[in-house]
Parts: sequence; C-alpha cells; structure tokens
Amino acid sequence: MKRVSLTRYLVEQQREHGHIPPQLRLLIEVVARACKHIAISVNKGALGELLGTAHTENVQGEVQKKLDVISNEVLIEANEWGGHLAAMASEEMDSIHVVPNRYPQGEYLLLFDPLDGSSNIDVNVSIGTIFSVLRKVGHARGVSEEDFLQPGKQQAAAGYCVYGPQTTLVLTLGDGVALFTLDRETGSWVLTEDQMRIPEDTKEFAINMSNARHWAEPVTRYIAECTAGKEGPRGKDFNMRWVGSMVADVHRILARGGVFLYPWDRRDPDKPGKLRLMYEANPMAFIVEQAGGMATDGRQRIMDIVPTKLHERVAVVLGSRNEVQRATEYHAG
Repeated sequence: MKRVSLTRYLVEQQREHGHIPPQLRLLIEVVARACKHIAISVNKGALGELLGTAHTENVQGEVQKKLDVISNEVLIEANEWGGHLAAMASEEMDSIHVVPNRYPQGEYLLLFDPLDGSSNIDVNVSIGTIFSVLRKVGHARGVSEEDFLQPGKQQAAAGYCVYGPQTTLVLTLGDGVALFTLDRETGSWVLTEDQMRIPEDTKEFAINMSNARHWAEPVTRYIAECTAGKEGPRGKDFNMRWVGSMVADVHRILARGGVFLYPWDRRDPDKPGKLRLMYEANPMAFIVEQAGGMATDGRQRIMDIVPTKLHERVAVVLGSRNEVQRATEYHAG
C-alpha cells in the first residue's frame, strides 16, 4: 500500500479534483507544519518548562496556560509571511491580526483555537488545535473584523490536530473528511483514513454531567432518557464519555460515533453557550457534517448562524445524525 503524504493528498485535490486553489493548499500545509511545531512543545511538557499558567488572561477572562500563548505565537509566525492570508483571528486574541504590510496579502482568513482543552495540559490528557479557513469576501483593500463575520457554511476548509498517543490531523476541504497521522521518524503527515463516516446511531453521549442542575428542560429530558437504559423509553443502554477537550471528544465521535452536547445553561443565561462559534463550533460542525453527522445549537444548523461578533458563543449538539436530530426536536417541541 502506497503511503500518501499530506502534500501529495493536497496536490491531487488541487490537480485532479479541482477542489482547492494553490493558495489554499499552501495555507493548509503551513498550518499543518505549525501543528507539528506545537506537538513538539506539548510533548516536551515539564522538560521544556512549558507546564503551568502564563499568569495572563485571554479576551474571555480565562487564565492562559504557557502552551496557549506559545501555540498562538507559533500559528501567527508560521502564517503571516506566506502571502496566502489577509488576516488571522484567534480565541486567545482580543481582535484580528492583519498580515503586516511588509508581506504580501492573500485572499484567505484563518481562525483558530491554538490549544483546545488546555485545562488538560498539566494532566497529560489529549488536547489539540482547531482551525477554520474563510475567503475574504469582496476586493476592497484592507481587512476588518467585519470580513470574518461569515456563516460557517462559507468555510473553505477546516480541521483539527489531536496531540495524544498519536498526533493526528483531521481535515475537510468540503469533499469528505481525511485523517492524517504524524510519522515522527520522517516528520511527515501520512494519510491513514479517507472519507471518514460517523455512524447514524450510537449508544454514547458526551456531556458535563456536573452541570445537570443548570440545564434547560429539553437537555434534561434527553439525558434522562439516555441514562434510563434498556428499561427506559430508548430501550438501550448508553455509555457516557467526557474528556473535557472538544478535539478529543469529537475525534472519538468521528472514529466510532456518539453525540457531544455543550448546551446553554442557567448559570449565565444571557450567553447562548460556552463554546466559541467561529473557533470551535463552526470548524467542528463542518467536519462532522462532511462525515455524515449533524451539528445544531439545539434549534438550528450551526453553520447557518450569521455571527455578529468575533468571539460569539453558541450552544452545541453534534455527532451521530439520529441522536442530534432527536435532541434538536426536543428543543423545538
């Protein structure tokens, strides 16, 4: 069996299938190379004195880990000079990072959560990087936050990297989902699964059960039916899984099915949810849909939501189609 590298995969997508233009191919390769750099830092951990907090807060008021800051810097420095980007936005930055004038400006916008699940860094549990690519709409010179406020259905590409027992990269260009594994001996990303599919049915759900007392009634009903088991209305036993790292939970769902819920709750009723629409929910929704799954905010398709601000939050229900459909119908009802 021939080993297909990420570079070869992207060249074939460009040359044979016409799915991606050269600038987008370059952008994805640069992001993938930055993820290798981040993987090395994550792997060093305490040996590189990279554990613990950076004693700073991000725009959401969350304490940043040292690796949050390092990962953010790695992605910016890797991408700003290549000529494929107009600007970047990150969960860790207040506003956008426009490509400096000394570099050529491209037609794409890159959004990323540089290190998702960073509360797991110090306990050596899988964490990851999530990214989303948009086209800059219009030909006006300059770029502003307004250019980023596009619904997720307009994404040109999305992916995530998991830093776990293996370092894996999951990518969609809008024509299915491909999985690449980092070969540490050669330093290359190798295609290990193509056209990944999420089973339509599942017996696994992922949710933070400690928040149960704060949930809305549709979520309480859905989870109660799952935990009622064979004797309940669902007639089958469910298992609960919760890593506390979205990339790890979604990756498990992509590999074997399941449903992931991070719903609105009463602790902060003015916020629609906790996860960020543009850095987490949209790219994951794109990947899940491309693998045959479904992603909603409990009421509507996530990728149809038109964002009104850069750091907008959203409720998330995604994964195996039939379970997401059921949970969404409970909200509608």
